[in-house]
Amino acid sequence: MRNVFLVGDELVAGHGDPKALGWSGRVAARTLPVAPDLAFHTLAVPHETTGELSARWDDEAMRRVARTEPEANFALFAIGRHDVYRGVSSTMTRLNLANTLDRAHALGFQTMLAGPPPGQDEDNRRIAEFAAVCEDAASRRGVAYIDMFGPLVRHEQWTADMATGHDSLPLQAGYGLMAWLVLHSRWHSWLGIEPPAA
Repeated sequence: MRNVFLVGDELVAGHGDPKALGWSGRVAARTLPVAPDLAFHTLAVPHETTGELSARWDDEAMRRVARTEPEANFALFAIGRHDVYRGVSSTMTRLNLANTLDRAHALGFQTMLAGPPPGQDEDNRRIAEFAAVCEDAASRRGVAYIDMFGPLVRHEQWTADMATGHDSLPLQAGYGLMAWLVLHSRWHSWLGIEPPAA
């Protein structure tokens, strides 16, 4: 059995999704038919910053992998928007992400980083800057990066979800778009599996 950890905030948990799947449930459902040996673990804490994520993820993950080989563990860190909302500086964000990725590497995890998706219009300039910091942090560590901001910021369905939902949470369509971006990234090659037939 190989472990896949999806680590992040309420967006990883799928809050706001009327189907209660979020993007993580949709990605797992599409992946398991071609890789039934994978065990998915959602490690989500609502409203957390990169610093808070960095401080807790490894303890939560290691409780679940004591009986597996280190090379059988994968961690996708899905970064939310709370560094922006809570005024965390770019310098601290960079440090937090570096610490997270370095710790994962030291523990033998294969890692991937997903950046923040767009939010409300008035926040998107700052979220775009934050997403660029996340992408740079991934690049510096040679970690695959999933851009959630660029493809969605002007997407009609995403914009409709932001206008209809509450607390800047996507609805069913928005989570479906996020899942599509994950599944059409380096997801399958990262896990060492073949993508499903079209």
